[in-house]
Amino acid sequence: MSTVEEGRWAEDIAVRHLEQLGYEIVERNFYFKKIGEIDIVARSGNTLVFVEVRHRTSTRYGSPEASLSLIKCAKIRRCAEAWLARHKQSRSPCRFDVIAVDTAKGQMDVRHHINAF
Repeated sequence: MSTVEEGRWAEDIAVRHLEQLGYEIVERNFYFKKIGEIDIVARSGNTLVFVEVRHRTSTRYGSPEASLSLIKCAKIRRCAEAWLARHKQSRSPCRFDVIAVDTAKGQMDVRHHINAF
C-alpha cells in the first residue's frame, strides 16, 4: 500500500470512529491553496470539529500524535479559518481534535484526542 493509500485508509478508520460516536461528517480533505489541508470536518452537536488524522505503522519515529508539530497545528488553524469564512460559519463554536491510528504493535489502536490543540 502506498503512503497516500495508507493515509486514506487511516482517514476512513477515523470517519467510522466519529460516525460511531454520532458525529456528522461535513467534509473530507478540505484543501486551501498555499496553506494545507484539513483531513475531516465534522459536527458534534452544534460544534464544528476540525480533525487531523495521524497514522503510524512503527514506533521508530514516535507515536502518531508525536508527529504533529506546532507548524502543522498552525497550518490546520489557518485552514479552519478559511473553511469557516468560505462556509459563512465564523460564529460557530469549533475545536480541533486529533485521531491517532496506530498499527505499530500488530493490531489497530484508535485514540481520539478531543480539543487537542
